[in-house]
Amino acid sequence: MSTPVFSKESEIKRLPTGISGLDTILNGGLMQGGIYIVQGDPGAGKTILTNQICFHHISKVEGSRALFVTLLAENHARMMSNLRGLSFFDESRIPDGLTYLSAFNALREDGTQGLTSLLRREILRRKCSLLVIDGIVSAQTTAESDQAFKEFIHSLQEIALATDCTMIMTNNARMGEVSPEQTMVDGLIRLKDQNYGWRSESDLQVTKFRGGSFLRGRHAYKITDAGFVVHPRIEALLGRPSQKETLIAKRASTGLARLDEMLDGGLPAASTTMIMGPSGAGKTTIGLHFLSKSSEDEPGLMFGFYETPERTRAKVEVMSTTLANMIDAGTVEIMWQPPTDDLLDAYGERLLAAIRRRGVRRLFIDGLGGFTKAAVEPARMDHFFTALANELRVLGVTTVYSLEVPDILGPAIRIPVNDISSIAENMVLLRFVEVRSSLYRLLSILKVRNSNFNPSLHEYTITNSGLVINDTSETAETILSQVGPTAEQITVASSAAPQPKGKD
Repeated sequence: MSTPVFSKESEIKRLPTGISGLDTILNGGLMQGGIYIVQGDPGAGKTILTNQICFHHISKVEGSRALFVTLLAENHARMMSNLRGLSFFDESRIPDGLTYLSAFNALREDGTQGLTSLLRREILRRKCSLLVIDGIVSAQTTAESDQAFKEFIHSLQEIALATDCTMIMTNNARMGEVSPEQTMVDGLIRLKDQNYGWRSESDLQVTKFRGGSFLRGRHAYKITDAGFVVHPRIEALLGRPSQKETLIAKRASTGLARLDEMLDGGLPAASTTMIMGPSGAGKTTIGLHFLSKSSEDEPGLMFGFYETPERTRAKVEVMSTTLANMIDAGTVEIMWQPPTDDLLDAYGERLLAAIRRRGVRRLFIDGLGGFTKAAVEPARMDHFFTALANELRVLGVTTVYSLEVPDILGPAIRIPVNDISSIAENMVLLRFVEVRSSLYRLLSILKVRNSNFNPSLHEYTITNSGLVINDTSETAETILSQVGPTAEQITVASSAAPQPKGKD
């Protein structure tokens, strides 16, 4: 007797949605011939999502046809009027590729059996490979009982199996509600819009998906002129880095000879370095020095949240002609985005895409707090930063980022993120010290993972040419001796939200 052979998941036929982020979450798309529910409150984007899937299907799969059936939903003319402003909408494909059909009369006159007959007939007649039923709740309320409604869903399953037609149903059930059809379908996608103070964010969650793996948890989405845009959660997408790490046994210059000496030759390649200090301490200036050592073999990227490219360029032209020429030649790229302009995971995607596009090896993130401000749930930050840092390492990127701390003066430094050791292998601290009527700047290295370093405090100044670090720590000692013993010790503590007990 022969042993049955079971197909691997990769061999199961998929129906891509055409929405890259959603297809990533679904590990390639919907299962062909499956039945799915898209659920969410009015205005969550169900109609846009399902229409977008239909237009992608008929445009990418030669000879394919889709049927969009409404029960008690918006008028077709009104629907298409609303869709015309979206780039995926192509009216020339209607009705040959995509047909809109109202089945409300069939449902009202003959119940769910009449609706079943209509759907079977139209799918076979039009040779449809994709069906959308918008507003399945109307069929549920029309059915004589829950059992009758389950029989209706079962009939749809038989039609899908016989015709290899993938079916998507939408309803308005609220989060947490369980209805009869949810136990029978192959997948359930929930859409939700939630307020966070004065802000709101929409998220998508796949809570059921038969026959394949998927990225669990919530994932942010937005509706733009391009339609439905989904951003998979970075810590879920990169829970494991995209490739195996290759250790690089070399050093990357910071662009400051004295700082390189303190670091025992420079920053370890493919490591992450936090430059922290108060506003005006020179964090961005150090980042620009670091980028000035970019080359064709080591392209650079400045990913900033606060200073516009024009302001950054004006600063660079005064500070370093070499760096200005690199920007003109494309060796160094400046990317800027306001910290409240987009979603957290969208920033992560944009950063990683830019790195892969140019093979970036030197990265300066000017203002890690920009990521924090984009997050509606601060508790995510530790996992987000950790996943991002791990991916940067395996891509061979030496990363320097600035982090502003709230303390201008004093021996206590509060860090606005938790678990900094997981996101910063190396830490450089900039701080101000006040002596009588004068303000001095001091630099120290707090940590370099698996490497020797000089922990001594050094005074530094900022000039038109950039940062200048004193050769010895003598001036720093003189400054601190005039302040008193409290300034000789520095305490670094987290001021971020407390984490659940049990976290290392």
